[in-house]
Amino acid sequence: MTPLQGITVLDLTRVLSGPYCTMMLADMGARVIKVEQPRKGDDTRGWGPPFINGESSYFLSINRNKESVTLDFKDADGAALLEQLLARADVLVENFRPGTLDKLGLDYASIAERFPRLIYCSISGFGHTGPRRAETG
Repeated sequence: MTPLQGITVLDLTRVLSGPYCTMMLADMGARVIKVEQPRKGDDTRGWGPPFINGESSYFLSINRNKESVTLDFKDADGAALLEQLLARADVLVENFRPGTLDKLGLDYASIAERFPRLIYCSISGFGHTGPRRAETG
């Protein structure tokens, strides 16, 4: 038995901080479902060299122990599928620039209203308030 066995994490992250966070949760036994962009996947799939059998070693290392799905949650069908995943998840981790998910109803206030038991983790380079909040990390 692992410490986070039975916990499901929905991973809406990309590039270092978020994927590293969810990698640690997966390493401790959580089921992590990584959501990637359709037709493109995660940006880091192309980071290299080095590549292992055509796959980015960075992507493979930082996303180990995760399941992956492509989903366009700006599309109505994709948004409906995301809602189904959220209903079954215990934790949501995202690292979009502050305010980005507000337009899609995926900000903390909106999610907490629909899924009050869901733990919402938002990672940003410069915090969610203050003069540098909109900058990428």
